[in-house]
Amino acid sequence: MAGANGRKAIFITGAASGIGAETARHFARKGWFCGLYDVNEMGLKAVAGEIGAENCHVAKLDVTRRADWAAAMDGFSAATGGKMNALFNNAGIGRHGWFEEIPAEEADLIIDINVKGVVNGVYAALPLLKATPGARIVNTASSAGIVGAPQLSVYSASKWAVRGLTEALDAEFRDLGIRVTTLMPWFVDTPILEMGKTAGANEKMSDQMKANGAKVYPVSMAAEKVWDAVHGDDIYYMVGAEADRARFMTRWLPGVVRKAIRKNVPARD
Repeated sequence: MAGANGRKAIFITGAASGIGAETARHFARKGWFCGLYDVNEMGLKAVAGEIGAENCHVAKLDVTRRADWAAAMDGFSAATGGKMNALFNNAGIGRHGWFEEIPAEEADLIIDINVKGVVNGVYAALPLLKATPGARIVNTASSAGIVGAPQLSVYSASKWAVRGLTEALDAEFRDLGIRVTTLMPWFVDTPILEMGKTAGANEKMSDQMKANGAKVYPVSMAAEKVWDAVHGDDIYYMVGAEADRARFMTRWLPGVVRKAIRKNVPARD
């Protein structure tokens, strides 16, 4: 089994694609040892092949299952000598469509992965984080965690929850020497943009985005912001100018933002 051999180490969920995979590439180039975890084992294998087997520990992880977390922590701890410099709680899913069109079971899954998965990760990783001076937790939220997003209602709610958890834990873990920060992307070029009303749906969020001319940022920008979130002093790390703008507007002109959102909700068919 590959080992960190004194290198700093980051534990990444959702590492098989998108922001998680690009973050692994970015941190590996910086000399870090990466723990790669996802339900997509083929994707994990591909990312591990890119960064080198000597630079990572790989295991299947369903973030909704505490037993999976325990097993992943055991493997990571063995590879890093009981240390974890950063936990990147990144795994997430979404469904795009009118609230009543998204099955309740799909809404449950969004909450289980996006919210409970993050909570499970903090519980599981806390012993290793406490044992590592200057440790960080980075939780992936979204600009939909700043502005309530129509046709992304449950996804948006989950990201507001992650934002609230991040703020609370950053204060609560002060005496433990652990900082907790959050990544807040605008639309980033990842598989989550292919979300539909249900898994496998033909109508995708990306179709509507293309029709509206929405800005989509490269995944490399998000990975660079994760690096900043592990090393910087802020709590929020926005990805994209639109994300920065949304944060500014909701802070200083919330009424204007709410009015614009209501005005621009598309008509139901």
